[in-house]
Amino acid sequence: MIDIQHTATTSTQTATDDKAARKTSSNGTTKSAVKSGRSRAREFALQGLYQFLVGNNEAADIDVFTRDLSGFHKSDSVHYDALLYGCIEQREILDSLIEPLLDRKLDEISPIEHSVMWMGAYEFQHCIDVPWRVVLNEYIELAKSFGGTDGHKYVNGVLNGLAPKLRALEVESDRAKGKLRD
Repeated sequence: MIDIQHTATTSTQTATDDKAARKTSSNGTTKSAVKSGRSRAREFALQGLYQFLVGNNEAADIDVFTRDLSGFHKSDSVHYDALLYGCIEQREILDSLIEPLLDRKLDEISPIEHSVMWMGAYEFQHCIDVPWRVVLNEYIELAKSFGGTDGHKYVNGVLNGLAPKLRALEVESDRAKGKLRD
């Protein structure tokens, strides 16, 4: 089982990494000008988990294939490893967390949304250096980019339902500070 434990150095890097260079557009909003290594790792892990769910490929074979893809060298390979191998190894646990929040059977969920929810649940549990709101936003954005038309809304609902269970102190702190609506 892979469980990533981060040092203070990695935590500092995470804050910087997940707030990659920002660019202001003409309407005053900011957009990330450069994807962080972690964001790229999430994209590659999503592709790998899709291969696992759809193609029933072995994790090691997926890993070899993915590391050969264009742009992989720009990703955070440690985070990628944790997500790919961690989600595959803990898939039954992750499914048991997700299933109570679904309005349909798990096998009716698209493999993209299924993978995104696995990864979000995994990060909530094992990547405590990444704020829960960052985890939520990263996976909503992945679902928007790679999932079905409204898949991101479904992912948002499920991960928002998991956050209070898996990150209770963080969510409650935000609620107490007025950062959350009830």
